[in-house]
Amino acid sequence: MTDDAYLFLLDDPSAVLGVAPAAMGRLACMETPAVRAWLSAQGSTPDSPHLRLLPPEETAAIPEGAERLPVPLSDVELSQVRHHMAPEPLARIEEDLLAYRDSADARDGLIGRALAAGVPPHRVVELTGVDPATVTAAAGR
Repeated sequence: MTDDAYLFLLDDPSAVLGVAPAAMGRLACMETPAVRAWLSAQGSTPDSPHLRLLPPEETAAIPEGAERLPVPLSDVELSQVRHHMAPEPLARIEEDLLAYRDSADARDGLIGRALAAGVPPHRVVELTGVDPATVTAAAGR
């Protein structure tokens, strides 16, 4: 296994392997001189249907002889690639988990804002279902 994600070119654009970078939105690696030069040398473009991207744990699936280039991805970009590759039922569950993480990350700030606005602590406990000690801790921040 490698630590790098890989861009590679498929002969058959209808093959279900990897993620088309164009479907990912803006990826920082696509703006690098190395990727631009590689694409130019291959006679390809960032929106080519032949261009695909695989995360590090999947690079063994790249067909033998396929043109490839290791690319650095941020943790967020790598998570997005993995999400795009997941089957639809898993992708929906992943979206739910991400939404939960995002709401949990902001929980203390939201509780603090509610308390500052005058929502009584017992009501915050009722509305959120969090432990009263969590509300008390958020009030102290």
